[in-house]
Amino acid sequence: MRSTQLTAAPRDTPQERMPLLALLALATAVFITSLTETLPAGLLPAMSVDLAVSESAAGQAVTIYAIGTVLTAIPLSAATASWRRKRLLLTAMAGFALANTVTALSFGYALTMVARFVAGVAAGLAWALLAGYARRMAPVHLQGKAIAIAMAGIPVALSLGVPAGTFLGNALGWRTVFLAMTVLTVVLLGWIGVGVPDQAGQDRGARVPMTRALAVPGVVPVLFVTLVFVLAHTILYTYIATFLGHLGMADSTDVVLLVFGAASLVSIWIVGVHIQRRLRALLLAGTVLVAVAAVLLAATSGSHALVLLAAALWGLGWGGVPTLLQTAVSDAGGDSADAALAMLVTLWNVAMAGGGVVGGILLGLAGSSSFPWAVLVLLVPVLAAVTGARTHGFPARRTAAT
Repeated sequence: MRSTQLTAAPRDTPQERMPLLALLALATAVFITSLTETLPAGLLPAMSVDLAVSESAAGQAVTIYAIGTVLTAIPLSAATASWRRKRLLLTAMAGFALANTVTALSFGYALTMVARFVAGVAAGLAWALLAGYARRMAPVHLQGKAIAIAMAGIPVALSLGVPAGTFLGNALGWRTVFLAMTVLTVVLLGWIGVGVPDQAGQDRGARVPMTRALAVPGVVPVLFVTLVFVLAHTILYTYIATFLGHLGMADSTDVVLLVFGAASLVSIWIVGVHIQRRLRALLLAGTVLVAVAAVLLAATSGSHALVLLAAALWGLGWGGVPTLLQTAVSDAGGDSADAALAMLVTLWNVAMAGGGVVGGILLGLAGSSSFPWAVLVLLVPVLAAVTGARTHGFPARRTAAT
C-alpha cells in the first residue's frame, strides 16, 4: 500500500520567516474540521429530540463522521497525491460547506448521517494534508512551532467553538449552528485562495510503502498511543452533555466546555514553546493530567467546583496532544514520516469512531457514570507505552525530523 500523507515535495523551499497569516488560515481550517466533528457533543439532547432518536443514536453523528474518514482517506488521498496542495485544501473545505449545509437543512436521521459521512470524507483529505502543509511553510528551526500554530485550531474549537455552538444552539436551534459553520467555511475559501501559498503534490517515486513505516523503530508505539489515548478522550467528550445531565449539571455544559477549551489553549501554548526539547515529558504530563481529571469526575457527585477543576485539568492534559503525537510520529518515521503520518490520521479517526460506539454501549449497559472509569482504564497502557518507548518513539532527547 502506498503512503497517503499529502505533503509537498522537498523541492518546495520554505521562507526564512514564519508565514503567520497563511498558518492562521490553516488553523482556521483545523478549527472548522475539529468543530464540525465535535459540535454534536454539545447539541446531543436537542438533535435527538428534533430527529426523533435516542441520545445514543444522535451520538453516532460523531461516529459516522469518523467512519467516513477511516474508509475513504487512504484511497482518496492516494488518488489525489499529485494534486497541488491549495487545490486539494479548497476541495476539502468545499466538502465541509456542503455537508454542514445539508446537516442544517435535514429533517431525517438517515440524511443527517449521510451528510456527516461526507463531512468525514472531507476531513480525511484535510487532516492528511494540514500538518505537512504547515511544516513545509516554515524554515526547519520553526517547523515544530508552525505545526503548533496550525493545530491551535483544535483547542480554539473546543474552548470557543463548541461552547459558543452549544449556547447558540440552545438560543436559536442547533440547525443555525451548522449554517453558521457553512458561512465561516465560505469565508475561509476566499482566505485560502488569496493568502495561502501553493505547494506541489508528491512525485510518484517519492511515496513510501506503509509496511516500511511500520518497521521503523518508534512508529508503532506512537500509533498505539494515538489509538488508545484518542479513544479514551472521545468516549467522555462525545457524551459530555449526557454525563453532566447525570450530575444535574445539564445547564452548565457550555461552561464546562469553555473551561476545558480555555485550558486546552494554555496547553497548546506550552507545547508550542517546549516541544522542541521536552516532547516526552509533555506527553507524560498530559496523560497524568487527564487521568487525574477522570478520577475527579468519577468521584464527584455533582460538585460544580470539582467538575470545573476536572475540566481544566482535562484541557491542560489534552490540548497539546494532537501536536505532540503528529510531531512524534514525524520524528520517529524519518524518511517514512509521510506514511507514518497517514497511518496516524487513519487511526485517530478509528479511535473517534470507536469512542462514539463504545460510549454508546457503556451508556446503555452501565450509564454515563462509567465514562470516567473507562478513561482511567485506557490511560494505563498509554502511560506504559510512553514510558517504555524512551529510546524510539518518545525519546528523552528529541532529534527533530526535517
